[in-house]
Amino acid sequence: MLASSCFFGQTNQTQTQLKVKQLIDKKAEYNRLTNGEMDGYRIKIHFGGDRENAKAVRNKFSAKFSDYNTYEEYQQPNFVVLIGDFKTKLEAFETLKKIQVEFPNSFIVKGRIRAK
Repeated sequence: MLASSCFFGQTNQTQTQLKVKQLIDKKAEYNRLTNGEMDGYRIKIHFGGDRENAKAVRNKFSAKFSDYNTYEEYQQPNFVVLIGDFKTKLEAFETLKKIQVEFPNSFIVKGRIRAK
């Protein structure tokens, strides 16, 4: 009886390890297919037609809040500066409250973010 319980325990452990490996492989395949991006939120701190102004806003933000990734995009007809890679709207909202003193016109937008 003791020998059968040891064998059963090893079988369960092997099955668990196989399932974990399958899940890891699925996650890796998903990241490969989506280029490591997922749905999430960012904060738009600037949009306007002047590229140099967008760069200046991005540099000003990076100097004051170096903890966040910044992104400059062209969304016709505007140059847009976005910050952060937030999985939830609550995370984005907490950051929005921190930066609104310096960037009062910023707001949360939904988009594709980099998976961490």
